[in-house]
Amino acid sequence: MPPEAPAGLSVAVDLLSPVPPYEQIRQQVGAHVVAGLLVTGDRLPTVRALAARLGLATNTVARAYQELEADGVVSTRRRVGTVVTAAGAPSTDPGRAVVTARADALARAAVRAGVDDAQVLDLVRGAMLRVRSVERDR
Repeated sequence: MPPEAPAGLSVAVDLLSPVPPYEQIRQQVGAHVVAGLLVTGDRLPTVRALAARLGLATNTVARAYQELEADGVVSTRRRVGTVVTAAGAPSTDPGRAVVTARADALARAAVRAGVDDAQVLDLVRGAMLRVRSVERDR
């Protein structure tokens, strides 16, 4: 019998967000994988179970899982369910490890300062635009 879904999988959907619910699920599960909170072989909740927990239609969760499978983050197999694949595992690239450590530090600072997720992402996107502009002009 396959292992149960990890207890630490935390997915929430904001129905007032302009981001479709399936995309919110896809992003959050992908972030869990990148962060190493879900690892290769971890099983996701069934479509029905996650849909019931989130109060969504099963087709919404199924679409999120299909998108994750298309991205190579998960694989769905009969009698096993949907599991995280090695392709979705965090990178072992040293450069990415440095950026991940700095992203963790930024996240801690943002939480301590009371800055919400959307503002942090906007700040990072702005920084990326500025840096790319400067690099391009060199």
